[in-house]
Amino acid sequence: MEILVATHNLHKKEEIQQILGADYVVTSLSDYDLNEEIVEDGDTFQANALIKAKYCFDKTGKASVGDDSGLVVEALNGRPGIYSARYAGNHNFKKNIEKVLSEMKDEPNRRAYFITVLCYKDAEGEHYFEGRIYGNLTTEVFGEDGFGYDPIFVPDDYNQTFAEMKAEEKNKISHRSEALKKFLEFLNAKGGVI
Repeated sequence: MEILVATHNLHKKEEIQQILGADYVVTSLSDYDLNEEIVEDGDTFQANALIKAKYCFDKTGKASVGDDSGLVVEALNGRPGIYSARYAGNHNFKKNIEKVLSEMKDEPNRRAYFITVLCYKDAEGEHYFEGRIYGNLTTEVFGEDGFGYDPIFVPDDYNQTFAEMKAEEKNKISHRSEALKKFLEFLNAKGGVI
């Protein structure tokens, strides 16, 4: 069963494939030669996820999934939020991390959460699935794996950042994993037919 995901990010595609398992074939924008930039100008995670899912569906007619994810930091009034990927430079996560750590310097409240909102779009309409994982920000970078803000986020009940964890371990508990599990339950309830 094919699921078209609105991304060129190979890492994200692999992560989604790993979470969904062998019953699904995850394809991406690259597989369909869709290279124009999708303008994410929504003002919520839901709006941006819909923009991406609708773009894929309109271009291919295939049932599509768009997602928007971000880091929400309590002490920064929810920033970087929907601007997570371009907080200090477009998809430059080294700079983005530096900016967050700089803004959090001497801040005792390190509470934050990662959120993913998935939008599934097909001929029948749209459905949304949300996942969150709560934790704390570190004061420096730890770990080499993962992507985005993974090196500065320690989930509750763990003593390692996402970037220090093995992919399998992170994928069991991540915000994207939680949203995808809800999505899988929805697909199974529909009889698995896309």
